[in-house]
Amino acid sequence: MSASEVVQRQLKEDWDNREFEQVAADNIKSIANFLSSFELSCRSKLATLGDKINLLERKVEFLEARVTKGDTLS
Repeated sequence: MSASEVVQRQLKEDWDNREFEQVAADNIKSIANFLSSFELSCRSKLATLGDKINLLERKVEFLEARVTKGDTLS
């Protein structure tokens, strides 16, 4: 193998490695963006669910207080 062929092979390997690294970096960024978006979505849904649970807890406490006092539910 001549020196020119060795240099060409090394250049091709270098470019192939750079391309692989770029693809890997792009995929990692894509995964990180997805996880960030998923986390925000989950936080929002959990906050909404928490608000609904708090409302239900207040309603149950109100009804328990009325029953304890002997009031009717009508």
